[in-house]
Amino acid sequence: MGFGVLGVFLGLLLEVSTHGPPGMPRTSWRHQDLDLTEFSEPNVFNYSTLLLSEKGDALYVGAREAIFELSKMDVSVRYNKVLWNVADNHIAKCTLKGKSKERDCLNYIRVLQVVDDERLYACGTHAFQPQCDYLNLGNFSLSGRPEDGRGKCSFDPSQSFTTVMVDGELYSGTAYNFLGSEPIISRYSPSQSLLRTEYSTSWLNEPSFVFADVIREDADRGDGEGDKIYYFFTEVSVEYEFFSKLLIPRVARVCKGDLGGQRTLQKKWTSFLKAKLVCSMSELNFVFNVVHDIFILKGETWRDTVIYGVFTSQWGNVGLSAVCAYNITAVEKVFSKGKYMQKATVEQSHTKWIRHNGATPSPRPGACINNQMRQQNISSSLHLPDKTLQFVKDHPLLEDPVLPIGNGPRLIAKDVNYTQIVVDRVQALDQKIYDVIFTGTDKGVLHKSVVFEKEVHIMEEIQLLKNPEPIKNLLFSSETRSLYAGSDSGVVQSPTAFCSHYQSCFDCILARDPYCAWDHHTATCVNIFDAPRQSHRRLIQSLNGDADKCPSMSPRALKDYKSVRVKLGSSAELPCVATSNLAQVMWKSNGTVLTETSSFLLMGEGGLLIYSVGPEDQGHYECWSIEWAPAAGKNFTRLLASYVLTLDPPPRPPHQTRHTTTTLSSQDASIERATESNGKTDRAPDRAISTGGTSSFFATAQLTSPPQTDSSLTQAPSSTIRIQLKHALPPSSKGPHPDSLAPKAEYLEHSNSTIALLLLFLLFFLLFLAALVYNCYMQYLPAPCLQLRAALLGSHKSEHQPEYRACEAGFMETSATDKINLTVQPTKNGSHTTQKLQALRDTGYETEPEPEYSNGQIHCHNSSQEKPFDVDCEAQPIQFADADEPHC
Repeated sequence: MGFGVLGVFLGLLLEVSTHGPPGMPRTSWRHQDLDLTEFSEPNVFNYSTLLLSEKGDALYVGAREAIFELSKMDVSVRYNKVLWNVADNHIAKCTLKGKSKERDCLNYIRVLQVVDDERLYACGTHAFQPQCDYLNLGNFSLSGRPEDGRGKCSFDPSQSFTTVMVDGELYSGTAYNFLGSEPIISRYSPSQSLLRTEYSTSWLNEPSFVFADVIREDADRGDGEGDKIYYFFTEVSVEYEFFSKLLIPRVARVCKGDLGGQRTLQKKWTSFLKAKLVCSMSELNFVFNVVHDIFILKGETWRDTVIYGVFTSQWGNVGLSAVCAYNITAVEKVFSKGKYMQKATVEQSHTKWIRHNGATPSPRPGACINNQMRQQNISSSLHLPDKTLQFVKDHPLLEDPVLPIGNGPRLIAKDVNYTQIVVDRVQALDQKIYDVIFTGTDKGVLHKSVVFEKEVHIMEEIQLLKNPEPIKNLLFSSETRSLYAGSDSGVVQSPTAFCSHYQSCFDCILARDPYCAWDHHTATCVNIFDAPRQSHRRLIQSLNGDADKCPSMSPRALKDYKSVRVKLGSSAELPCVATSNLAQVMWKSNGTVLTETSSFLLMGEGGLLIYSVGPEDQGHYECWSIEWAPAAGKNFTRLLASYVLTLDPPPRPPHQTRHTTTTLSSQDASIERATESNGKTDRAPDRAISTGGTSSFFATAQLTSPPQTDSSLTQAPSSTIRIQLKHALPPSSKGPHPDSLAPKAEYLEHSNSTIALLLLFLLFFLLFLAALVYNCYMQYLPAPCLQLRAALLGSHKSEHQPEYRACEAGFMETSATDKINLTVQPTKNGSHTTQKLQALRDTGYETEPEPEYSNGQIHCHNSSQEKPFDVDCEAQPIQFADADEPHC
């Protein structure tokens, strides 16, 4: 069963990754092409904590061992800075616990929250011993009275967590211990006791917190439930079975007025409930089960609040990111009316979560104190009955999921990993409200999208960071209309729109940006929030991309075409860059559309390249952009670039003092006559001569003394003239004729060089075979080759080695005589049979231990022992043991 589910899932991954939506941004902006403001300081890293001052002109940045106060209008301006280092004894304790002194045992500022107009509450990891302190804004200094930061700030600087300050009370979701194995959602209040979740996997099971915020109650709501704090995180599922840990995105809710229980759930949340967030592709039944960031877009009333989140799959190789949106009313409906889940023991060993079908206590478990409860004399959570508290303690999980708007993602992007999200609500010139989504990636890139009724259009791709690193924090200021991105290397400030970068009405309208409109009086694309309100009437904006609203343009006159002059046979490059990634580029030459099948044309993203320009390539060239607007339902074309390509007349050659002629062999003359008789253009002979010439062809070139001027040099070069100029120039010439270096000829010469390399390789191979045969014949190779030689030639060497024959014959006679004698002379034990077998097995190698002789000579002495060969050692000494030749 498990393998079947795994196979189906892997097949689904393949289908999604193959047929997923492209999500291509229309325009891409490079970092160096934009007006971006940056801030960083040497030896300071991890600018991941950002806080915008709502009342003042300040952006507070928490980095590693430093807190900065920057200008909200220009982050490159630093107002104040305070250092918060770690004492040596704390660093020593951190290193004893196995942490890195250079990386982990430092103080990473991870919490910056506004307490009041005069103070900030700051917390840092402080060498895996979290500490918090108050930052006085008057003199921008710490109070010097640090507090225990457990439960408020994470121990590990790389561990995810979240905090939010609500009316002086700090709500956080983090780990409570050094190992990170005790996750809690807690509230720290100066006037009330600590409130927290239970240590239970049914409450929190290895969560990864990403965001928390408060939703205020409206004055006209009427139920009196009060404010609520929502937490968003990803945790390991308890209700689903899978072959590995299955992650589930969650939303949890607690009531701001919760005081805990009187007897049950003392100092614990009585209003804690959690539900599943669904973000999936319904057509493929593919689920995005990891939430990375949440942005709550608040409206005029709480019912207008929309929750945006960025999701990816648990299996990152899919390469898809999604943006889902949820109405706050859908979330509230699940918490107020959703079914509960409960544990069920299967066969007394396995716990399974199923729907609770029994009776639900009253008041509803997990609900905030409302007017109806107050009528029952339940004015706070301390008055809730134990039955209700025990039920919510055992049933914190709701079965009903929170479904997204439209039952699917608002946006799906391929080959990107979204990490952060902010959303701005913009009123365009048509008086409609549009949500503009800004999503940061793990490569330092920002995507800007706009939500329409039936689609989401990715307008721009902005390279915010110089280096491809993750965007760790992203904030939006409605006051300055700016974005602030925090990363490990610094802080970047970016405007929400780059309208002035669109140079034409065509691009300004097709961008479909609610911020931008075309001003036909100034012929510029302007930001509607920067333009005076009285000028809005003359602005042109069409968010369906109908570029026909742009003023009509007169055809471009020929005098406006850019002139390009090139030499005969050289290459011509005609630049043309489309400003839209969704547009297609079309080239026309003298009114005819060019295609890729043209022999000497190369159409790329940067323009058109023409190889070896000839007379027939002259004329008018036009680069056109064709872009499809789905909302408008039609194509839009416009002229991007236009050129007039002409040839420079060939220069007259200098006066020749010596006339050169070439005497051709009969074969070469026939080649020349055949070339002239074919009636081809000057390009074909150029290629033929550049590739077909041989050394003998030019060997007969001679110089004649009478100086003459050849009038044919001013004409198109032929094969004969090219030969004369290439090989018969005067000694003062330092290089070949320029025409001989035409691109086509170079290309064909390259082909001939390839053939030459192949012939050279074949030659070396034949030489190798010859060397191999020679060494085999000379018996220099191992036994297999010698056996082959013996089979082919027998045991005698060839006749061209007479110096070896006498010696070899003597060896063979002696060997034969000794073998015969060995067969008839008995051994010491008188066994003739044994002696015969030894003689037959004799291979010429000694098997008995013999004395070593360091001088490389055979030791000769008078002995009665029999030798396999009758060799006179004194007469024929062997100088070296490994000598190649015997000396006979």
